[in-house]
Amino acid sequence: MDRSLLSRRSLLALTAGALVAPQAAGAQQSLIGIRKAPQWAITEWINGDAGNIDTLQGKVIVIDFFQLWCPGCNKFSGPLMNHWQKVFANDIEAGRMVMVKIHTVFEGHNYQNPSRLRDYVKEKGITMSVGIDAHEDGQRVPVTMRRYRTSGTPEMAVIDKNGLIRFQQFGGFEYKPVEDMIRALIQKTHA
Repeated sequence: MDRSLLSRRSLLALTAGALVAPQAAGAQQSLIGIRKAPQWAITEWINGDAGNIDTLQGKVIVIDFFQLWCPGCNKFSGPLMNHWQKVFANDIEAGRMVMVKIHTVFEGHNYQNPSRLRDYVKEKGITMSVGIDAHEDGQRVPVTMRRYRTSGTPEMAVIDKNGLIRFQQFGGFEYKPVEDMIRALIQKTHA
């Protein structure tokens, strides 16, 4: 299967996800339920080791599951992460929040390799930690992607200070309610 066909499939999957009627963050929570966030399986970090769910307890975590060639990642989740990095700069600096990108390659493995990812991170000016999701022999879908039960890319998740997934959405969504939810989670005292 060639790259253009895979990209069209990714775009179709993204479009299908984006057609879901936008809802308030609270309503989206009920779609996935609140569950404990699984540990990440990262083979390499770019821009510094972000740690893992167990080492980040007490912080709000925003994750962007992405692929470097994903149209929706480049048009939606990447720009949104850049926006949130600016909006929440004080909270990130104060250690109340962590933002990470996890490169979850489930197609085009030969093209979307670590070398191209490092070039992509540099070209896009990405300064947050970027993890490369681990693969197990014989598995097309990487470990962290399976643990989080993601539907594809882009998919974003917000984890509260207690390590619980409070929001997880595939494709595009109304970002303002999620941004408000992140603010509320940052303000909430650690239970």
